[in-house]
Amino acid sequence: MDLAERYERSCQLCHAQRGSGAPLVGDTAAWAPRIQRGEAALLASVVQGLGTMPPRGLCPDCSNTDLQRLIVFLQQPQAATP
Repeated sequence: MDLAERYERSCQLCHAQRGSGAPLVGDTAAWAPRIQRGEAALLASVVQGLGTMPPRGLCPDCSNTDLQRLIVFLQQPQAATP
């Protein structure tokens, strides 16, 4: 499964939906405080789950590398597809 399929299956539901509580794809202001925590802390939040996000962000078959790539994609301004 490629990154685009993982995003559509696991991330898009919340990260493309206003009011979900998740930072939206490409919303640099929402991502800024998360990025400041550092890559390792951000990955740990995804792996463990945080708030309403379940562990591994609804992608139980994603490797940590997949999750890191998805995190980078979600931060990109005007991202359309991974």
